[in-house]
Amino acid sequence: MGIKSREIVARAGVDVNALIKLLNQAFCDEWLSYYQYWIGAQVAVGQLAPALIPELKEHAAEELEHAEKIAKRLAQLDAEPVLSPADWLEHSTCGYAAPMNPDAVEILLQNLHSERCAIEVYEHILNLVKGKDLVTEHVIREILEDEVEHETELQNMNPCCDCENE
Repeated sequence: MGIKSREIVARAGVDVNALIKLLNQAFCDEWLSYYQYWIGAQVAVGQLAPALIPELKEHAAEELEHAEKIAKRLAQLDAEPVLSPADWLEHSTCGYAAPMNPDAVEILLQNLHSERCAIEVYEHILNLVKGKDLVTEHVIREILEDEVEHETELQNMNPCCDCENE
């Protein structure tokens, strides 16, 4: 555990407890996103499904990597991630959208909405640590870049014409 890392972040003017709370919320979001992508890939049907399923599987793997990066950063800050899956929804910012309708377009739209939420979450964390906590800033920038890429990839697959409202 990283007591010194925590001290450095606090000296830089970041509320470490608030940062840990935000990182844990993002950690929960990532696990829920992982499952949302993974289960969507299992149940997706329809004309878009053959193209969407590999994308969902790829995104699921990347969401899991994000959870790992956040867990590592929490440990460096002498904190632990939310330990029980039963608590993920409670601590999540973006929540979980079960694919109740297995149509691939509906699953795509659910995940597009989730990616946009994730972008907002990481932008908020980045603004909190920018120029103060360079390690967290680096981790969050990497994750944010992936989330923006995910949104773009999903948006490019979206057969909807008026996608601003999705």
